[in-house]
Amino acid sequence: MKKDTHINSGKTKSLFSTDHEDDLIIEFRNDTTSFDGKKFAQLNNKGMINNYFNAFIMEKLSQAHIPTHFKALLSHTESVVRKLDMLPIEFVVRNISAGSLCKRIGIKEGMTLRPPLFELFLKNDSLGDPLINEDYVTTFNWGAREEIIRCRELTFQVNTILQPLFLEANILLVDYKLEFGRSNGELFLGDEFTPDGCRLWDSKSREKLDKDRFRQNLGQVIESYEVAGRRLGINFPHIEEGG
Repeated sequence: MKKDTHINSGKTKSLFSTDHEDDLIIEFRNDTTSFDGKKFAQLNNKGMINNYFNAFIMEKLSQAHIPTHFKALLSHTESVVRKLDMLPIEFVVRNISAGSLCKRIGIKEGMTLRPPLFELFLKNDSLGDPLINEDYVTTFNWGAREEIIRCRELTFQVNTILQPLFLEANILLVDYKLEFGRSNGELFLGDEFTPDGCRLWDSKSREKLDKDRFRQNLGQVIESYEVAGRRLGINFPHIEEGG
């Protein structure tokens, strides 16, 4: 497969067209950001770690009949994905209280949420990704109500699949965000599933194994991503020193 034109670059990934009209190449970069890009660093091997982590999770979800855009690993930092028309919405499930939820409603971190909390956020960095609901989506034509219902259904199916998978690796799946897009009238899981977009805690110590280590200046960011991946059974290529 031939990489063609650069389409766009987000905070941590870049997209390229290919010689296959319906396929794109997604490149995971070493860039690391938080607080809507206000904090930035480059961390050695991050692009590779996230590429392999994402491929592993997407393949597990596909095996469980979740439609995803992922097709194949292409290189250490690149994957082939299906071209999608993305919904501008982040679909979030929270199993344990953490992050912005605690600040927003004044609860302590670490509370088990039963049932899990489902939230929608508008994907807009300049506005701080504001919390929205289904009526916002339909009123402003960001998606059809039937699509939101389907995305909610898929988001909770992902929870049912991944919670036990992580728990077997002695990891708590605290929360995560998903993004979906359309292709030929169908919805597919797009973007990524990596420690950049979810919270992962050691199930006993509750040590953080995700991007909160970067947000909170805890150090050992990439090392923690690697620990989480290896516990799941991901075989990463050789890790270079200096990250």
